[in-house]
Amino acid sequence: MAQPMQQPMQAAAGAPMQGAVSDKDWLTTLLLSLLLGALGVDHFYTGKTLTGILKLITFGGCGIWALIDLIMVITGNFKDSNGLPIVQK
Repeated sequence: MAQPMQQPMQAAAGAPMQGAVSDKDWLTTLLLSLLLGALGVDHFYTGKTLTGILKLITFGGCGIWALIDLIMVITGNFKDSNGLPIVQK
């Protein structure tokens, strides 16, 4: 008698899997955030189009939003549009 195959555990709809990381490159995100963060290019790169536009219009929240994002990228707390962390590989 054949044993049924077990299905892998799946996260709830919209929730990232535990331990999953983004396919976006950390160094690219860091450089974009450092050099063009005030223009929202880091958000466009990671798929966050709406916040990229807001960041572009406000010039990175007068630099404050851009600085916060830069710190988040450096510490590994920046996430892509799917909620997955962008980490150094």
